[in-house]
Amino acid sequence: MQKIATVFGGAGFIGRYVVQRLARQDWQIRIATHDPAGARVVQTSGRVGQIVALRADVTDEVAAARAVEGASLVINLVGILAEKRPGGFHAIQAEGAGRVARLAHSAGAERLVHVSAIGADPGSASLYARSKGEGEAAVFAAFPHATVLRPSIIFGAEDKFFNMFAGMARLLPVMPVLCGDTRFQPVWVGDVAEAVLAAAKRDDVAGKVFELGGPQALSFRDILRYILEVTGRKRPLFEVPMGLARLQAALAERLPGKPFTQDQLLLLQKDNVVAAGALGLAALGITARPIEAVVPAYLTRFKAGGGRRE
Repeated sequence: MQKIATVFGGAGFIGRYVVQRLARQDWQIRIATHDPAGARVVQTSGRVGQIVALRADVTDEVAAARAVEGASLVINLVGILAEKRPGGFHAIQAEGAGRVARLAHSAGAERLVHVSAIGADPGSASLYARSKGEGEAAVFAAFPHATVLRPSIIFGAEDKFFNMFAGMARLLPVMPVLCGDTRFQPVWVGDVAEAVLAAAKRDDVAGKVFELGGPQALSFRDILRYILEVTGRKRPLFEVPMGLARLQAALAERLPGKPFTQDQLLLLQKDNVVAAGALGLAALGITARPIEAVVPAYLTRFKAGGGRRE
């Protein structure tokens, strides 16, 4: 019998790695996305016709229902870091998450894997974290035996974290540090994808939440120092006062693409690490890969001469 998996957000950063692994396990895969053309590069991960892209958004009831019809596995990777318009967080990460879970349950899906984020909390002052928490609650209400994964900051060749700060180090004479003491537990995108696959096939994960972090908890300041070391850039660190940081966020969120927002500043003020006693990668049989094993290879291009001098 043909195995069908629907992956919402399958053309995104995490989605590419998840789809590759599903294809190797002979799943028939539907990538549910608002931009089917953007999924073409992911479709090459499988045989001809094995991976198809559907125009389906988590905010669209009819399209989302069509996407999950007949699927035994549904995976929701959809999330945003900044709102394009007011209410975006709630529409996508709370209502959208609940919609996918409800439709998956109605369609008879056997498994639902929902990727949330460490810090998800319905009572958070951050709209991002609040909508993530509300989304988790909606998922479990509609699909009680779903599995929720909460990663910390995710790194990988296409990430927008290590790459962004390495790019800043190449251009700026100093490195601005916001909330330098805040700790993160960077986790490799490949390990997150393996966690998704483990949650999709194991029988002991139903109704559980797993927090995904790498082997090291590092302060934001230490992460910036590591990026400078790997890229061979000597830049002094400038500790940005909170008042100035708030002003920068208020101005930056008005720019195209919203490079930095006041909501993100709220998130930066709270540690983003696996909670004590939480189930994690090890509980899924996965050994977390450290940043030293992955990051230097893809940050080479930020070295002087693009690393060619070495």
